[in-house]
Amino acid sequence: MANDIPGKKARQGGRGLPVLAVLICALVLAAIAWGVAEIYGEAAKTPATEEKPAPQENSQAPSSSSPNPAETDPAKS
Repeated sequence: MANDIPGKKARQGGRGLPVLAVLICALVLAAIAWGVAEIYGEAAKTPATEEKPAPQENSQAPSSSSPNPAETDPAKS
């Protein structure tokens, strides 16, 4: 005595609107969280005061620690 169960009733559950709604809601929530993180990151990166940094003196002075590559390259001499 085998019970014949139709294929449609034997399934656990079908894909439908509830599954699609959960996936879309999760995607929207992830996008909102990403946006909040971007805004917070930009706000944390910029200084709170609008104070300009003091200009550095001798910023254009040549550095003697790094040699000129043209002087040390044997192919260019």
